[in-house]
Amino acid sequence: MERLSKSLLSVEHGFPEKVLQFGTGNFLRAFCDWQIHEMNKHGLFKGSVVVVQSTENGAVDLINEQEGLYTLYLQGMMNNTSINEHEVIQSISRGINLFNEYEEYLNMAKNPDLRFIISNTTEAGISYVQNETLTDIPQKSFPAKLTAFLYERYQYYNGDVSKGFIILPCELIEDNGEKLKTIIQRHTKNWSLPKEFSEWLNNANTFCNTLVDRIVPGFPKDSVKQKTEDLGYRDNLIVVGEKYHLFVIEGPEWLKEEFPAHKIGLNVHIVNDLHSYRIKKVRILNGAHTLMTPVAYLSGLNTVREAVTADVVKDYIQTVINEEIIPSMNFPQEEMRQYAKDVSDRFKNPFIHHYLLSISLNSISKFQTRLLPTLMDYEKKFNKLPKGIVFSLSALIYFYRGYRGEEKINLIDDQDTITLFQKLWSNCNESDDSIRNLVKNILSEESIWGYDLTEIKNMTNSVITHLIEINKYGMVKALQQLSTTKGEENEIIH
Repeated sequence: MERLSKSLLSVEHGFPEKVLQFGTGNFLRAFCDWQIHEMNKHGLFKGSVVVVQSTENGAVDLINEQEGLYTLYLQGMMNNTSINEHEVIQSISRGINLFNEYEEYLNMAKNPDLRFIISNTTEAGISYVQNETLTDIPQKSFPAKLTAFLYERYQYYNGDVSKGFIILPCELIEDNGEKLKTIIQRHTKNWSLPKEFSEWLNNANTFCNTLVDRIVPGFPKDSVKQKTEDLGYRDNLIVVGEKYHLFVIEGPEWLKEEFPAHKIGLNVHIVNDLHSYRIKKVRILNGAHTLMTPVAYLSGLNTVREAVTADVVKDYIQTVINEEIIPSMNFPQEEMRQYAKDVSDRFKNPFIHHYLLSISLNSISKFQTRLLPTLMDYEKKFNKLPKGIVFSLSALIYFYRGYRGEEKINLIDDQDTITLFQKLWSNCNESDDSIRNLVKNILSEESIWGYDLTEIKNMTNSVITHLIEINKYGMVKALQQLSTTKGEENEIIH
């Protein structure tokens, strides 16, 4: 069977390369690249995407082998109607691997058609890394890589303000565009780049805060054989996502003309302030994902759908959403509950196998950005801890022990974070006293939480209680015990 290629499908488009995309993963290909493809079909965007693989592991080789083509399946329920559709996405022109094509990467800065920069480097990607330099090939962090690229652009066009970019980071952190810009300016100062470059950054480039929403499980390993037979060609980049999508961009009104997705009915909103969109989505949808992952996986479940349909876990998830996450937010409660119901229906999508291990990528930083603000807001508002979220934190610490029974868990996170947990768990003999010490050391680690969590009243004792129960009795029994007790999160352990 032939591999997917332009010749196989008689694809002949020559759109100029208008987008530089950091990230070869499933989400951007099922989200931004799909939107660009849809706009191209209607003659609106008329541009293609160059994908940059900025880590050593990525899909750039497969992307080039398939000439940028891949099949996207959109599946789910909308308005009580079952949807199962697929299409070959044609918006990617090629991929660049920074580790062996760095010069080609810098050459992209000379492209006069290039206008957009899009990224999705996970929550941990937009961060400042010390001791990086302009001459590193490549730099370690995404912001440093982008700084070098922007400086190349500035130099080549002699500071022409018309050659700036619209920058759309899709990482799920608050004020992602502003934070990225701040880090770039920090590199600019530390690298002693000209002040004129700093002025060009501010005047010629538009850094937008964004919010993205589409559940994308990725490659359909369970059904790829059947899909390949149905398609009649081999595609190693098949992506499966839900039909629902939301893209909120905090930016100027003129951006609607350069990214005119709204003209073809896509759920894309260019707004002055996306705060309310973000809080609702990150805390309920993403928060629920992060909340359920260690609890459900250590209960023997493997997918989101299993988690929200298995009795003990589903009740836990719904209770936390309705009694902890929603009450912590100062938005209309009925509006929040309707959104939560819609999210629950999306989680139950029968077409999508969204694996918990896939969601577990960078779980520590995800907990910090998605659940910790809810925990702190709830504690401040009600003067007590949200026991379900605290239980999830305890489960997460146990998850980073690295085993489900005898099965080793492939933890994927910042290496310093993994090393820290490995060290602490290796020094823990799993006695009650040893677990107490482990919890105190983990919760006090400001480098991963942004706070010393031991300073939150009763937090340390609550996590110790849950972790001891999980270790002694297993996740299912510990979860059952949680559901039948009231107020134990505030007990003091002697």
